[in-house]
Amino acid sequence: MTIQTRREREREQRERLIVAAARELAETEGWEAVTTRRLAAEIEYSQPVLYSHFKGKAAIMTAVAVQGFEELAVEMRAARTAVRGTREALASVAAAYTSFATKRPALYDAMFTHAVDLTFASPEGPAYLREGFDQLLQAVQPLAGDDDTGLLTETFWASLHGLAMLERSGRLPAEAHQQRLDLLIGRFAPGAT
Repeated sequence: MTIQTRREREREQRERLIVAAARELAETEGWEAVTTRRLAAEIEYSQPVLYSHFKGKAAIMTAVAVQGFEELAVEMRAARTAVRGTREALASVAAAYTSFATKRPALYDAMFTHAVDLTFASPEGPAYLREGFDQLLQAVQPLAGDDDTGLLTETFWASLHGLAMLERSGRLPAEAHQQRLDLLIGRFAPGAT
């Protein structure tokens, strides 16, 4: 192994450490607690080392969001392909999406509520962004009929996001979550099997 290879590996390990520390801190104490000073102390490196990897908190949050999009896509794909039938696939993807938002609120916030440096809704956007949307699209597509599949998928996604955020904030009681998902699936997939 060359010295350059070792340095690159160590740099990648430090970046993973920084992102992991940011995620953990955000999930336990909220994004307000995530500062470069606090992260530097958590990972036992100086702030200049942290800045040699990321320009600041926003760049770290973007790296966290990237991980989240990759993880969400994997979970939705697994949910969609684990069942048979159009209605079941839609319901399974919906449950996976809302469960992800509930179980990882700080990660979900980095992905969808905080400003991050990612290009959304563009064919030139990163593959991991398209992959997650594609999982939703594949679940919705058999139900689109004459509707624009992309717009219908966006509407379904917006519904899931709205439910997740309203339930999480206590504006909708969480105990009726499954009933809401059942109603949503029933409207999107009436009579589908």
